[in-house]
Amino acid sequence: MSLSTDWFVGGSPGEGHVLWCGSSSGRAIPDKEDLYTANLFQPPLRSSGSRPSSNPCIADQVSSCQECVLLHPSCAWCAHKTFSKYRCNLPEQLLQQGCPPNDVAAPQSVVSLLQAVPHNHWQHGWSPRGNGIDNLTQLSPQHIALTLRPGQKVRFPISVRQAEDYPVDLYYLMDLSLSMHNDLHTIRDLGPVLADQMAKLTSNFRLGFGSFVDKLVSPFINVGERYQENPCTEGRVFRNCPPTFAYNHILSLTADTEHFRQELLKQKVSANKDSPEGGFDAMLQAAVCVEQLGWRKEATHLLLMATDASSHLPLDGRIAGLLQPHDGQCHLDSENQYSATDRLDYPSLGLLGEKFSENNINLIFAITVEVADMYKVYSELIPGATVGILADDSSNIINLIVEAYSKIRSKVELEAFEQPEDISLMFTALCGDGQRQAGQRFCHNVKLGETVSFEVEVEAKGCAEHGRNRSFMIKPLGMTEALHISIRVDCGCLCLAEAQDNSSECNNAGTLECGVCRCNPSHIGPTCECPQKSALFGGRDACREAEGSPVCSGRGHCICGTCVCHTSEYGNFNGQFCECDDFSCDNFQGKICSGHGSCQCGICKCDANWTGEICNCSQNETACLTADGTVCSKRGECVCGRCICDEGSHGNTCEKCPSCSDICSAQRDCVECKLFNTGPLASGQKCEMRCSETITVVENIDSSIEQLCTYKDDDGCVMHFALFESPGGYMNITALQDKECTQGQKVLPVVLAVASTVLGLGLLALLIWKLLVSLHDRREVARFIQEQGKACWEAETNPIYKGTVSTFTNVAYASSNSKQ
Repeated sequence: MSLSTDWFVGGSPGEGHVLWCGSSSGRAIPDKEDLYTANLFQPPLRSSGSRPSSNPCIADQVSSCQECVLLHPSCAWCAHKTFSKYRCNLPEQLLQQGCPPNDVAAPQSVVSLLQAVPHNHWQHGWSPRGNGIDNLTQLSPQHIALTLRPGQKVRFPISVRQAEDYPVDLYYLMDLSLSMHNDLHTIRDLGPVLADQMAKLTSNFRLGFGSFVDKLVSPFINVGERYQENPCTEGRVFRNCPPTFAYNHILSLTADTEHFRQELLKQKVSANKDSPEGGFDAMLQAAVCVEQLGWRKEATHLLLMATDASSHLPLDGRIAGLLQPHDGQCHLDSENQYSATDRLDYPSLGLLGEKFSENNINLIFAITVEVADMYKVYSELIPGATVGILADDSSNIINLIVEAYSKIRSKVELEAFEQPEDISLMFTALCGDGQRQAGQRFCHNVKLGETVSFEVEVEAKGCAEHGRNRSFMIKPLGMTEALHISIRVDCGCLCLAEAQDNSSECNNAGTLECGVCRCNPSHIGPTCECPQKSALFGGRDACREAEGSPVCSGRGHCICGTCVCHTSEYGNFNGQFCECDDFSCDNFQGKICSGHGSCQCGICKCDANWTGEICNCSQNETACLTADGTVCSKRGECVCGRCICDEGSHGNTCEKCPSCSDICSAQRDCVECKLFNTGPLASGQKCEMRCSETITVVENIDSSIEQLCTYKDDDGCVMHFALFESPGGYMNITALQDKECTQGQKVLPVVLAVASTVLGLGLLALLIWKLLVSLHDRREVARFIQEQGKACWEAETNPIYKGTVSTFTNVAYASSNSKQ
C-alpha cells in the first residue's frame, strides 16, 4: 500500500509549518500510535535590536536571491522592485522595513510522506505463509521525500516494533582445527536440544552448518606431499585427520534437526600450521552466499562463529603472496567449498560489517576466554555483533545461543545505508524510559511488542547536487524493512521564474530578477543606467575624499561619479566617500555602544539617560533606592545605576550586611512598633512607611539563624528576634510574640537564706561527727573491760614458769622385764 501525501510549508517567512493536505489513495490518516508527524526546524531569528554583526545575512557582495539563500538558512530576499533597503536580511527585518510579505523569498525545506503503513501485530504460533508474513510491518513510515534548503534542518520520527514469533535462521560456523576436537564431540547432539530451546522463542526455526580451518597456502599450512592427505602425520594426540580446508558449507538452513545431527556426526577436525585461523574468510562467505545457505528474506538471521583462536586479518595474506584485496563476493564452488582461498587476501572488518548489514545478519562470536578481549574489539567494529564466552568443551553452547538471541532481540539500532556525503544525520532515541537521548541511535532492553521511536534530523551541507534526485535508506540492524528517503537539494528562488528580460526597470539594458537588475555586459549600475565604458574611466575623481586617496575609501564602488558603499558581515559603510561605518565602536557585553546608543563614524551617540564613551553608564538611580527611599541603604554609592557597596555589604541596594554591627539596631524599632505598638515609630504613619519587612511570629527561635538579636525596652522588658536572608535575597525577621518582663528580686532575704542554710548544714555536720566519735570511744572501753575479765590465774602462780626436773619412761626396759 502506498500513501501519497504532500506536505506544504506555509505561514510567514521564517516560520515552518508542516500540514496534511490529503491522500491520493483515499487511505485514512493512521491512528494516534502510528501517526507520522514531522517538525520543520528553523534556526532562531534575530531580533531587530541585535548588533549588526549578529545578523548572518548582512554580508558584502550578495547581489542575488540565490547567493542570499546560500549565505545562511535564516536569510530571506526581498524581491519587490522598489525596495531600497538591503535586500538580503532576516525575514522579520525585511517585513519591518516595508517589504511586502508576498515578495519575501525564503525557501523552506519540505517533508513529504509517501508511505506510512502502521505496525502489524504478529502473535506467537501464527504460520508465516498462512497469515501473510509479507504484509508484516515492524517499521513505520516506509517512504518519505525531502526537499532541503542547505543549512536548514528538518526532523521526522521513525517507530520500530519487533514482531513476536518472528522466524529465525541460525547458521553454525565452527572452527574445526585440532584444538576444537572436544567441542565437536559436545555439540553432536546440538540440533534437537537447541530446537527445543528456541521453540520457546519462535515457532519457525531453521539450522545450518559450516566449518573452516585456514587458507590452503604456505605458511598457513604445511604444503609438503605427506601433509596433503593427512596434515596430522606428526601429531602427538591425533595422527590421522582429513585434509585441511578453508571453508566448507556443509548443511543449508533446514528445519530438520535430525539431519543437522547426522551431518555433525560426520565431521572431523583437521590441522593448520599457525595459531590464527581463517574465520574471516568463512564469515564473509556465509554472509554473501545467500542462495547457497538458504537465508530467508523474512527471518532473523543469526551467524554463530565458534572458535578458540584468533583470526587472520587483512594484509596477512601478503605473507603468502596474496596481494588482491577481497572483493566481497561469493566464491563457493560446485562442492560448496571456498574456491578463492589462494587468490584473495583475508577480508577486512569494514567489509564484513558492510556485508552483514547488507544481508541483515546478526553475528554471534562464541569464543573462549583466552581470546575474549580481542573479539570484543571486533564486535564493536561490526554492527549488531555480540560476544559470548564459550566453555572449553562448548558445553554451554545452548545457553550462549539463547542468551545472545535474546540480547539481539532486546536491542533496536538504526543504521543509514548509501548516505550521501553532503547530507548529515543526527539521531535522537526515545526508548521505553521516555527520556530523549540526543545523538543515540539505539535502544536497549526492548521487549517484544514494545514500540520504540527515533527522531532523525537531516541537513544538506551545500549545493553541489542542486536539483538532483537521490535516495538512501535507514533501517534497523538485522531487519529487512527499511525507510526509503528520497532527497533533493533546492538552492533556487521561485521568483527567478518571473524574470523579465530587457526590463524597463533596468533601462532596457538588463534582466529584472527577484527585484534587482542583472545588467548586460555593456552596462553597469543598480538599474543598468551607466554604460560600462563611462563607469570605468569617467567620474572617479568625484569619488575620492582627497587627491590620491582610494576611490570611495576602498569601501565601495564608484558608479557614474557616486560612491555605492559596500556592506560587510559586521555592518554597513556609509558617508559620501564611504569613510564611515556603524560597527567600529567599542563593544560592552557583546553589544555595540552597550546597546544604548548608535555607532556613527566610530563614535557612540548615547540614548537619553545614558553616558560614557560606550554608553554603559546609566544616570537613573531608581535601581539604587531601597523601599524607604534610601540610596544604597546608606552603605554604598550609586554609580551608573548600580550600587557600589561598602566593605561587608552586598545586594542590589547594599541591603545585606550580616557582619554590620547595627543590623539588629536597624530592625529593632520596626519589630517594636509592629508587634507591640511601642517605640519611636509607633506614632503616626512612621511604622508603615519605614518598615516594609514581614515579621513572622514564632514560639521558639532557631539558634542556627544567621543573626540573633536581644534588646531591652524602656520598661525593662526584653524582646528577642532573629534576622536571616532568604534564598531570594530578602531580609526575613522572626520574633517571639511576648516580651520577657520579670520583677526584680530582693537581695537581702536571698543572702540571709543562703547564709542560714550554710550555717545549719555546718552545725549538722559537726553534731554528726561528735556522735560518731562518742560511739567509737564507748566501743573501745567495752572491749578493754571484756579482755580484762578473761585473766583467771592465781597471784602466786607464774604461768610461764617451767620446773627443772624432767621424767622419761624407758619403753625397752619394761618389755624385757615382762619376758623374764
